[in-house]
Amino acid sequence: MKILLTGGAGFIGSNIALALQDNHDVTIIDNLSSGARESLDGFQGGILDVDVSQPFTLSQPFDAIIHEASITDTTFKPDEEMIRQNVDGFKNILALAEKNRAVLVYASSAGVYGNGPTPMKENQNLQPLNAYAKSKAMLDKVAAEQRKNITIVGLRYFNVFGPREHYKGKSASMIFQLRSQIRAGKAPRLFKFGEQVRDHIYVKDVVAATIKALESKKSGIYNIGTGKGSTFNEVLAAVQETLGTNKQVEYFDNPITDVYQVNTLADTPLAKSELGWKSEFTLKNAVKDYFHWLSEQEKK
Repeated sequence: MKILLTGGAGFIGSNIALALQDNHDVTIIDNLSSGARESLDGFQGGILDVDVSQPFTLSQPFDAIIHEASITDTTFKPDEEMIRQNVDGFKNILALAEKNRAVLVYASSAGVYGNGPTPMKENQNLQPLNAYAKSKAMLDKVAAEQRKNITIVGLRYFNVFGPREHYKGKSASMIFQLRSQIRAGKAPRLFKFGEQVRDHIYVKDVVAATIKALESKKSGIYNIGTGKGSTFNEVLAAVQETLGTNKQVEYFDNPITDVYQVNTLADTPLAKSELGWKSEFTLKNAVKDYFHWLSEQEKK
């Protein structure tokens, strides 16, 4: 299968690219603004420097498009520019998919649910709290309007962590941040009082879901989460168990309560029944696998 992957130098995109390349002809387009090119070490396919939020043309045909490119930094300003770039980029990719009659799989986000009820179901009202989440909700709306023309599959990723996220710095997962703090000899820090809940999903599970979505014969939007929530305190416990540490936590006030999702938890039956996918990694197993990968990278 000839696959176009946008945002392939990013965190999730690079993991997808490396997983697909052995069995498919993969071309990446990415404006490389993240500085994450090193995430593609080992990738053998083509990489084109393209900003999908601007008009562009590609002459080669594709059977499928995976759209991972977007501005993901929730502190990006101004809000209107983030929304414009993310939505315009999706519309440009949608036009390319329609031209090629290609299956389109795109990254949405659990952020569209805001602080709505949990477990979060695909058909509940959306309550996005920040510009990033609002842009993803707009993508879902555009997709719903256009899915009669081609097969469009939206994946609402929950709280993804794992290999190749390190370049994101302050935007990397709390699991990465906690490990870094502890290894630096600092106290692990959590928002007061660590009772917030997240559906943390390992990037390897997300990659498997995205590849499964390529096989879909019909359009839809699906939650990609584990269906199990962990408090921040439980996440820290898993991190400390894996590292063999027992550092005292430092709780501090959350400075962004007005735009902060307190809890996320995916309702997952739809992805299982229609995509044939469910997560395989428990939180503890995922943390162990991830930290082993990080340790191996640090030896290089």
